[in-house]
Amino acid sequence: MRYLAILLLAPWLLILGWAYWSYPKSLPRTPARRSFDLAALLLAAFAAVECASTAFDTASVPAVGQYGPASGAIWQQVLPALYGYGACVVVLVLAMIVRHLLWRPRAN
Repeated sequence: MRYLAILLLAPWLLILGWAYWSYPKSLPRTPARRSFDLAALLLAAFAAVECASTAFDTASVPAVGQYGPASGAIWQQVLPALYGYGACVVVLVLAMIVRHLLWRPRAN
């Protein structure tokens, strides 16, 4: 159950990774840029998994009462998904900004 949130979020994170890799088409596609993009995607994946794992550990599960488990137990899956998604998006947005600054067309 530890990685369920990331597993369920993985298709959307793959779509975000594909969009980052494919766009914008106006920037030059050099080997240096592709290496930078690959490093950014790997860092985003690592950050998503680490943040989701940390959030799973810190999410508190309510005690079981006389009527069964409390409904707050869902947060042990929701919180890791939110943290993992947030970490992935933050890394990709920062990488997009840096990529644009490094490989944008220079005006003469």
